Amino acid sequence: MSRCAFQSMMRWLSLAGLAVCVGIAIWGFRCGVFTSQQALAAIVARNAIVSALLFILLQIVQVVIPILPGGVSCLAGVILFGAFKGFLYNYIGICIGSMLAFALSKSYGRPLLQMLFSQKLLDKYDGWTTEASRYERLFALAIFSPVAPDDFLCYLAGTTTMSWRSFTTIILLGKPFAIAMYSLLLNSAWKHLLVLAR
Repeated sequence: MSRCAFQSMMRWLSLAGLAVCVGIAIWGFRCGVFTSQQALAAIVARNAIVSALLFILLQIVQVVIPILPGGVSCLAGVILFGAFKGFLYNYIGICIGSMLAFALSKSYGRPLLQMLFSQKLLDKYDGWTTEASRYERLFALAIFSPVAPDDFLCYLAGTTTMSWRSFTTIILLGKPFAIAMYSLLLNSAWKHLLVLAR
């Protein structure tokens, strides 16, 4: 499969994933599941372990194969499992996914990045990789931020000389703040939307 065909397929998958999320949201509102925290909690509680494992798997997949906006799945974690468990499951899934992305990139290098991401995105961040120590500092700042293209940067990190130890330390220490900020902002926006919907 050519690079253009692969990227086109990824774009269609992203749109399809977003459409599924919108469809689930509409269904949830109409059924009253998303307008009642008790109803949602009851559904999740019936299959607590399976729900948690499936959600963590979803987070791993959405980092390795970026077809869903990360914010959507982060918000889903908070809505489905509450603030603490939602944060925990988001953190576990995203950290594992980030490490898998790094490992894949270490193994397959630039050709993999060129298949998964646009040349425009590669060109934008390529300058970061001119010096290993510079990239490490910029990567740490970006991971700490809730608005950076984390999935891409994890793949890009795998094409540099960054060690597993440095990468893992940055991910484990930087992700909690970014996920917490993202979750809080999205949860606040979600609650505001619920108030408007009533």
